Amino acid sequence: MRLKIKDNIPDVEVFQLINNEPVKIRIKKIFKEKKSILLGMPGAFTSVCSSKHLPGYLNNIDRFKSKRIDLIACIAVNDPFVMNAWGKKQNVHENILMLGDPFLTFTKSIGAEVDKSGRGLGIRSNRYTMLIEDNKILQIQEEKETGMCEISAAENFLNLI
Repeated sequence: MRLKIKDNIPDVEVFQLINNEPVKIRIKKIFKEKKSILLGMPGAFTSVCSSKHLPGYLNNIDRFKSKRIDLIACIAVNDPFVMNAWGKKQNVHENILMLGDPFLTFTKSIGAEVDKSGRGLGIRSNRYTMLIEDNKILQIQEEKETGMCEISAAENFLNLI
């Protein structure tokens, strides 16, 4: 990943499903004037993302709020319809904002793309968790392999912030 602590996130467009319509939104607008967590995941409905990474943050939502986190967002290399369906399946409700990066615009801009073509997945995002305050990165934990969720897991990330 090219981004480092104290860098600003790139000002690119991602997608959110609003009223069943895909809407482009600049990612800097999402994180402006907020203290936020961004969960970067290889893909919606994938095993580790669905069993550990996303549920860990959802199950610890109150602990993150107690640390004055205004927003938790999840981004994956999927379209906004898939991200919305995955959020419904995971019961995120309004607790986690689900964002799609179907063209890897954000993923490539931060250097997090990984080739998973051998597993039939194509180009995906590496797994990471970021703490962002007003578009500036305060903390990053990036896994060495997409199938791992240790340093980016909710319990471990809570200890860093």
